Amino acid sequence: MTVESTAARTSRRSAGSKAGTSGTKAAGTTGGKRTTRTTAKKAAADGADPQLVQLLTPEGKRVKNAEYDKYVAGITPEDLRGLYRDMVLTRRFDAEATALQRQGELGLWASLLGQEAAQIGSGRATREDDYVFPTYREHGVAWCRGVDPTNLLGMFRGVNNGGWDPNSNNFHLYTIVIGSQTLHATGYAMGIAKDGADSAVIAYFGDGASSQGDVAESFTFSAVYNAPVVFFCQNNQWAISEPTERQTRVPLYQRAQGFGFPGVRVDGNDVLACLAVTKWALERARAGEGPTLVEAYTYRMGAHTTSDDPTRYRGDEERLAWEAKDPILRLRRHLEAANHADEGFFAELETESEALGRRVREAVRAMPDPDHFAIFENAYADGHALVDEERAQFAAYQASFTDAEGV
Repeated sequence: MTVESTAARTSRRSAGSKAGTSGTKAAGTTGGKRTTRTTAKKAAADGADPQLVQLLTPEGKRVKNAEYDKYVAGITPEDLRGLYRDMVLTRRFDAEATALQRQGELGLWASLLGQEAAQIGSGRATREDDYVFPTYREHGVAWCRGVDPTNLLGMFRGVNNGGWDPNSNNFHLYTIVIGSQTLHATGYAMGIAKDGADSAVIAYFGDGASSQGDVAESFTFSAVYNAPVVFFCQNNQWAISEPTERQTRVPLYQRAQGFGFPGVRVDGNDVLACLAVTKWALERARAGEGPTLVEAYTYRMGAHTTSDDPTRYRGDEERLAWEAKDPILRLRRHLEAANHADEGFFAELETESEALGRRVREAVRAMPDPDHFAIFENAYADGHALVDEERAQFAAYQASFTDAEGV
């Protein structure tokens, strides 16, 4: 399996075709009339949003930014190769997990395909003593925090409830309940502020979660208590089948204004811009300047999860336009144009990615089947008559399969 998608390879071969920047304004108001999805899509194609922070164009060209250049001023060619390696290996792991689910080894998988730059850039901006609160798709951030990829898969196989100690890496367990982790992050940030700790908190969520009341409450509490927290929203354009403009009439980053703290929109397919903006936001938090909302404007190139069929609600034209802005392809173009990486580097990385795929495959298949009755042991501390009845019913159901096989 190659480290780039087929569409990305095709796009790299036809690099002469220009792709616009990825900024756009969600459905808002123009001349008293609500903008349409067609207008929003045209704005995206034209790069019409002047607020979009971008340091690398889709063609891999480095562009200057007076406000954020200083946050990546010390980055070296080795650092750039490291960011590229992070994205490639994260995508390889993600592709392997998707394949394992299709083979029946995992119950479900939420792919990050297309969002590697947002996650690796922001993840590499954190310090060891910062604390991260993810959703269930932050596989790249987990990689940056030193969580073994195989540990992410136990929950999706049903053999554990997380798979790692959150305090070992300051990386909280995956959160399935949409938006609730922003409350956890806010409370934790308020706590470290009271302790006087020189660290920050970052909470990840998606554009769909931004419509949840939990997120609004988190914004309120963090602003009032000046909590050292960064809210990192990966706007991948689709909350399952619901497009962003049906959830909001203003760009998501502008919501921060109503709560009294700054918001910024960054090109979520630009790993350098995500790194720079997140560093800035985390430094604000550590300096006692309160919360920040970062909207990483990106795109989910695959399905919401492996139980989803995105072809039912979006067309190929939109997906292909975003694949031309592939975050891995973008950085590769920059590395090649600047002579920061040669074919030997890419070949060695390809070998490493295949080895990672094999390791993940072998680790998942070696995991034991979950204990079918464990769920009944954790409902009540002292037992319960109804639970005992349900356990007996389930035991009889399981035994029926054994009886059928013995016939």
